[in-house]
This record gives sequence, C-alpha cells and structure tokens, in this order.
Amino acid sequence: MIIDGSGFPMAHGDIGISGEIIKAIGPRELSSATRIIDAKGKFVMPGVVDITNHSDTHWTLFHAPSQESLLLQGITTILGGVCGSSLAPLTDARAIRTIQKWVDVSTININWKSMGDFFEEIGHHSIGVNFGTLVGHGTLRRDIAGDDPRELTHEELESMKLLLRRSLDEGAMGLSFGLATSHGRTVSQEEIIGLARVIAETGKVVSIHLRNEGRRLLSSVVEVINIARSTNAKVHIAHFKAIGRKAWSDLPKALAIIQKAREEEKLDITVDFFPYLRTGSLLYTMLPEWLLEGGKERIIGMLTDQSKRASIIESIDRMTLHFDNITIAEARRDKHSIGKTIAQIAESSGLSPEETFIQLLIVNDLVVTIFGKTLSSRNLVAIAKQPYSMFGSDGVGQDNKATTRRNDLTHPRSYGAVPRFLNRLSKENSILSWEDTVKKLTSQPATRIGLEKTRGLLKKGYFADILVFDPETIKDNATYSDPYQAPTGIDYVFINGHCAIEKGKATGAFAGKVLRQG
Repeated sequence: MIIDGSGFPMAHGDIGISGEIIKAIGPRELSSATRIIDAKGKFVMPGVVDITNHSDTHWTLFHAPSQESLLLQGITTILGGVCGSSLAPLTDARAIRTIQKWVDVSTININWKSMGDFFEEIGHHSIGVNFGTLVGHGTLRRDIAGDDPRELTHEELESMKLLLRRSLDEGAMGLSFGLATSHGRTVSQEEIIGLARVIAETGKVVSIHLRNEGRRLLSSVVEVINIARSTNAKVHIAHFKAIGRKAWSDLPKALAIIQKAREEEKLDITVDFFPYLRTGSLLYTMLPEWLLEGGKERIIGMLTDQSKRASIIESIDRMTLHFDNITIAEARRDKHSIGKTIAQIAESSGLSPEETFIQLLIVNDLVVTIFGKTLSSRNLVAIAKQPYSMFGSDGVGQDNKATTRRNDLTHPRSYGAVPRFLNRLSKENSILSWEDTVKKLTSQPATRIGLEKTRGLLKKGYFADILVFDPETIKDNATYSDPYQAPTGIDYVFINGHCAIEKGKATGAFAGKVLRQG
C-alpha cells in the first residue's frame, strides 16, 4: 500500500528506484528490476522530514554520524540550527558558546567560519541522514556582541543582517529564534523584526522557540503573530505545547488565535509537535525570569551569591513547581542524580527541593536536562487536528554505541517519535487517517523548508527516501527509564536510493546528503 505523502488515498502499487531517484511509481512497474523487495501487506511512505532536530547542536552529527536512532524510526532528513543555536556562521570564536548548554565546547574542534565553510566541512564527513540548517539568532548575536546580552547599536544590527544574508546565500534554510534562552529573552523587537524581514525577502522560514510555553503562552503566541504581521515572513513555531496544568486551558485559545490570524489576515504560520506528554528541556530555563536576564556567568554568579539565596528560593517557591514530576535526564558532572526526581534527590540529601534545584545547576554549570511530566494528551490531540501542524521530533540522533558510551538518559523521542506518532494518531486512536498522519511527517515539513520539489513525496523524479513498515506490528519501544531501544515494525528505510535499514537492522550505509537551499 503506497501512501505517497500528499494526503491522497493510499493505493496498491510498485515503486521503481534507479540510482538515487524514484524512476517509476504505479502498478506493475518492476518487471526489469535487478532486485525486488516484497512489501505485500506493508505500508510504503516517504522518508520522514524532521523539522526540529538537535543532532548538530548536541554534536552527535559528528560523534555519532550514522544517526542510527533516527534512521531506525524512518527519519531520513533533519533540519538543524533550531531554537536559536546553529553551528555557523562563526566569525567570532565565542559564537560557539551558544551550544554550551548541551555540549562542553572546550572539547570540540572548529575549522570553519562561514555557513559555506560549514557545509563544505560536513560534506567531507559521511553522515547517515540528509542535513540542512537554519541560522541560529543566538549564534549570529554572539558573532556581533559576544556574550553581552545588551541592546545592539544600529551599525551592529546592520552587520548582523549582512551576516544573515550571506549565510542564506550560502544555503541556510532560514532563521531560528530561541526566545526562552537567557540571551533570547532580552532581545528587542526591533532586532527580531529587522532580521525576520531579511528572511521574508528570501521566502525562507523563521522558526521560533516561544518566549514562554507556560503561563504566558498566549502573549508569546501573539508575539509570533506580530512578527508575521510586521514582516510578512513565513513563521513556524517549534515544538508547540502548553507546559503545566495552569497553562493547559490556554492551548485551545492559542490555536484559535493562530487560526484567526491565518484565515483573516492570511498570515503564514505553522507549528510542529512531538507525540509525548513529557518535555525534554533544560532545567535552568525553569528559574524565575529575573534570574535569566543575562548570560551563563551572570546566572551562576547569582545562584552562588549567598546574599541572594533567600530571595531566589522565595521566587522558586512562588512558582509552585512539582519537583516530584521533574526527573533528571542528563547532567554534566553529577551522574548520581540521573533518573531521579528533584524531590527524591532532596529527600536523600536533606536539602529542600528549592535548594536542591539550585545546587544541581551550580554543580553542573547549568548543564542539566530534565523530563517534565507537564503536558496534556487532550492538547496534543487538538494540535494534531490542525491542518497547519506537522511532526518535529525535537530529538537527537544517536548511534548503536550510545548505551555504553553515556550515563545519561536521552528523551525516548530520539528513538521512537515516528512510530509513536503513527500509532497514537492513526493506528490506535484514529485521530487522523493514515494519509493525513503521513502527510504531517513528510510533505508538510518538506514544503515548509523549501524541499517540496525534491523530497517528502513518493513521486517520479524525487529522491528515493522511502520507509517500509508493517502497520500491524509498528511500535515504539523507547521509554524514559530505558530510552535506547529501537522500534519494531519498520522493515526498510532507503535514503537517496541506498538501503540504510534492512529487515529492521542498520546496514551501515552513510547515504545522507548536505542540503543547501539556494
């Protein structure tokens, strides 16, 4: 059964591949094939396009280039440079610090400056998936102003625009903002609008990590709409969600605001989402907002200042965080805390949960990732039903050595987001048809990032990125306590005509391409 990614009804048929390209599609097209794969009883769909992926900024694109955990679930194309951080351009060496929240930047070697240099360097490496990137606003800003979160001068903003234009000319697919990060929070609207207008001129996309996904969700969505309204840019909200019970009731209102802007003002706004009810986020972003107005050094300085400790604890206490629902997934130094909730760590240490929160951040230089049981299944369904929503894993590609190499817990979405998406939306709950779910995984994200003429569809002349799966047995196996488990039911994955997954096992093919958008 061919589900071509367009949303049209599935149909029986054959697909012919020659080299990297789909050469034939339809009934009885394979009489001259040198190899035939029997997919009777299986569904065949385009390879998945992951519009929000962190393999680049978590550095696994380099130290786990097979990206096996993504291929095993059918992801063939990833977009990096999301949430305000990218690996280029790096005209100032300090710009790489934008990824220090995930990676120890002192251990990595950088031998590129421009976006073109970066693409050339990636091209020298064999990678398992197709890779394109946005330009991260935080990276651009550090190129111009270093770690200082101050307001830019007119001349500095113009320099940033010039650097952005050059990166777009060299193949970047758009721009991303991380408005919840310590540097993103203080950025002026003039800077945001000015850069978004540059993107609007090119027809590329602006991806935005909302300023607040909790109690101020509605104002954060309105901010995005104002950006689209002021610039006429294509705007995309990354990993859209409402965090915390007090924000859940605002999610339908946010969807209504977006729908009204799309219908009445014809604003081009889309969102992506992942099919899990726990976030995988940075612990430091849960600090009171007044603590986040500055860079890493300022935040740590405030946390270690004993004269401010009482006011910090009081502010955290007023936030009514549920420490029993916050599990430590990754920590740079304190590996004993992995897999435990903050409440459990506090109880064993004799400290209050608020003190434990602070100490975890100090000990680990703010590099602490958490699983938060903070999302609503009803809201997930509401997002899925929107015609402008699409898949984004928000995950990180790993290789088959990840379990033995790391003591941390990755989010299960890095291993099981696609089968979970298919199961929860179509197979188990019939929220969407198989065809509509596949469209959200393939042609919709491909179109959003400018790949609509080459990928995201099973169509003659398109690159042969193809997923073959069993609709009866497809299942995600990754859990929060044991996330390094591949899914079942995914039989074959082809990328650029090469078989990367055969009978559920990786073949070792490194058939990914660097994708530049002109």
